[in-house]
Amino acid sequence: MAPTGRPAGVLALSFTLIAVSAPVLYRFASPYLTFLEPYLESLSPSIAKTSSAQTDYLSSSSFNCTPHTYTTEIVSLDPLLIYIDSFLSAAEIDALLAAGEPAFAPSRVYKSGRNQDTADRTSSSAGLARDNPAVSCVLARAETFLGTLFDPARDDIGPPQLVRYTAGQRFNRHRDWYERPQPAREGMAGRGRSWNRVASFFAILQDGCAGGETWFPLVNATTTTTTPARANGAGRRFWRAHEDGGLAFRPVAGNALFWVNLFANGTGDDRTVHAGLPLEDGLKTAMNIWPRKFYA
Repeated sequence: MAPTGRPAGVLALSFTLIAVSAPVLYRFASPYLTFLEPYLESLSPSIAKTSSAQTDYLSSSSFNCTPHTYTTEIVSLDPLLIYIDSFLSAAEIDALLAAGEPAFAPSRVYKSGRNQDTADRTSSSAGLARDNPAVSCVLARAETFLGTLFDPARDDIGPPQLVRYTAGQRFNRHRDWYERPQPAREGMAGRGRSWNRVASFFAILQDGCAGGETWFPLVNATTTTTTPARANGAGRRFWRAHEDGGLAFRPVAGNALFWVNLFANGTGDDRTVHAGLPLEDGLKTAMNIWPRKFYA
């Protein structure tokens, strides 16, 4: 007999014992499994939640903030309004959407010291955590863009916010700045007694829609030609002269608008009033960044 015969015989005997004992073991354990079944089922949502959290963590931790190139064009000098081409990269857009997607809720406005619902704003919004790698990356870019308008030792770039529009949704004419500087609240990063939104960034993340332009009724382009309209490589215009005055900017994923809200003396510039025109169909998602200027 070959030397391998004995191990093979032992293995065969082991399988035979398992096959014979399996029904007996199951009959013995079955009542206990039935007893534990509700408990095991109750654990499944927690397990799923933990798995989802781990996936989100891995997604955010895999993001790399890499050098990014964008171009700018001054649309209006007074008030200052700048069009930023390719402010966000495709990877940043994906990461920002992943960070904000679970948090979307009906948009509100801050009035009389509290957040309120309003018929003027029918979109959805989602706050973004500053410690998210993609959020930190974009906020650092915004701070650099601000230059001497922003003092990192005193001012605060502010918490960013995603905003989403679907068919029929809009944000009527409004201003981003406050009539009076707001009192500093607990937890704010800036150093000072009061603050206001010195400027605004409005960056587009998703542009699969018709309509939904951002309209500045009191802003006119620096050029004196009758057709001031920047276009992309395909010849599609980035903005147009609106029939009721001012300029209307169509949503283009990755691109952004920047404007200064306050005069040098800290008062608000009424000419920066703007509106999110109604979406005809599709979906538009954007990111608001409102840098805060703090006052002693």
